[in-house]
Amino acid sequence: MSHELPPGVERVLFTAEEIERRVAELGAEISERYRGKELKLIGILKGSVFFLTALARAITIPVKVDFLAISSFANPGSSGLVRIAKDLDDRIEGEDVMLVEDIIDTGFTVRYLLRNLAGRGPNSIALCTLLDRTSRRIVQVPVDFRCFEIGDHFVIGYGLDHKQLYRNLDCIAVMNPEMLKKST
Repeated sequence: MSHELPPGVERVLFTAEEIERRVAELGAEISERYRGKELKLIGILKGSVFFLTALARAITIPVKVDFLAISSFANPGSSGLVRIAKDLDDRIEGEDVMLVEDIIDTGFTVRYLLRNLAGRGPNSIALCTLLDRTSRRIVQVPVDFRCFEIGDHFVIGYGLDHKQLYRNLDCIAVMNPEMLKKST
């Protein structure tokens, strides 16, 4: 079901059908890589919820799901400070873990999370993202699975927001830069 695009959307970057097809392909790849194992998916709230749900359904091996919530505090010119606002409900020691993100940008937050989770003794840790914006990468991080690589656009939909709105769009769209200027 398609939602009518709201004012401020410049264009659709990926349709619901394109996302569904790519998530199914990624689910098959992950299922093959972890065949015979269980996998714990760790979603980063709130943006990854839509992607994680679709991905979990596309994976054919047994999966567990848990969530982290983070707060980032950035000063102009700094890399920002990351704090875990909601930690995992369960331990990950000895488990195969996959961190699931909506978008990877500079890499600072993901690097912090990967290091934090690695310190908890998982059997393995992988990184999966819906969108990979490599053009803004400052810190290199090992992205094991990605749906799409994107340019330097402000994107909304499929879990991605602008001021907590637009997450429910079934597509990924580019927000009109003029609309962004008006809302700051």
